[in-house]
Amino acid sequence: MPFVKRNPGAAAADKKPDSLASHFTDLGSPDEEGRWRAARALGGKVEAVSALAGALARERVPRVREAIMTALMRVGDDASILTLLPYLCSQDAGERGAAIEALQALPEAIAPFLPKLFADSDSDVRILATELARNLPAEEATRVLCALIQNEQHANVCAAAIEVLAEVGTDDAVPALQACAERFAGTAFVPFAVSITIARISKTES
Repeated sequence: MPFVKRNPGAAAADKKPDSLASHFTDLGSPDEEGRWRAARALGGKVEAVSALAGALARERVPRVREAIMTALMRVGDDASILTLLPYLCSQDAGERGAAIEALQALPEAIAPFLPKLFADSDSDVRILATELARNLPAEEATRVLCALIQNEQHANVCAAAIEVLAEVGTDDAVPALQACAERFAGTAFVPFAVSITIARISKTES
């Protein structure tokens, strides 16, 4: 029997093509594992942001949502950040946590969005936004958080910013911290937090 050489194209046809189109389709699969794998495969692909955003809005399985958010984080452009930001307002604590974790991994990309977040009418959003400053360079974190506490009227928001400053702030924060303590002199926990933070910053800088 003569040997018949196999067509190279036939071997390729035997395998499901690892293409964007197939991954986009799998994002809508009823199979949880298939959606998870598709999200993982699309991480870092700019052209997948729109599809990932749509999948995230539909997804209800926590591990798949986290995989989609991680995929968007690996892209890290403005469109990805704008997709993730609304989830800071989610009523689901796991969803909020996953969004914060993804955004914290993009300190340079998130920095331009912080002023708007710090001006949000929802104090809970402003509190969560302080966490996004945690991974900024110390000087930049100090600058944006001091700008926040200089005008912030909600004691809990100031306390959240002060907590982050205690970990990443520089001694440039001291004047703004002192002014904040004076403004909230009647709210005992704020002056106390300020005193601890100034002591910690001063120790770190010395």
